[in-house]
Amino acid sequence: MRSLNPASISPPFARYAHGVEIPPGARIVRTSGQLGLAADGTVPDTAEDQARICFAQIAAILAEAGMGPADVVHLSAWVTDRAHMAGYMAARDDFLAECPDDRLPASTLVIVSGFTRPEFKVEVEVMAARV
Repeated sequence: MRSLNPASISPPFARYAHGVEIPPGARIVRTSGQLGLAADGTVPDTAEDQARICFAQIAAILAEAGMGPADVVHLSAWVTDRAHMAGYMAARDDFLAECPDDRLPASTLVIVSGFTRPEFKVEVEVMAARV
């Protein structure tokens, strides 16, 4: 995987890449959107705590395929309010903490009106690849 950040365009706003090149022959894993629903059925109140659950679930899914955060090539996330962006981004940055700057994933963050249940504030899905 190789991050693509052309010098001819403005740099990314945060810890992500504008694009990612996936090498030929790579295995690809795509997760479903993960919500901040803990294994015991509880949903934390804060967007950051929900996002941490999302990323823990994603890490478990990737581990099933022998992959981890450094294999993520794209993150898609949705939050229900701009006020939730900082909490989501803190959890995302912790998830990606061990990824070198030249191997950061591409990323999309969208503000939406809501999810299937009103207590959900964040949803995250990823695509990962490994040769």
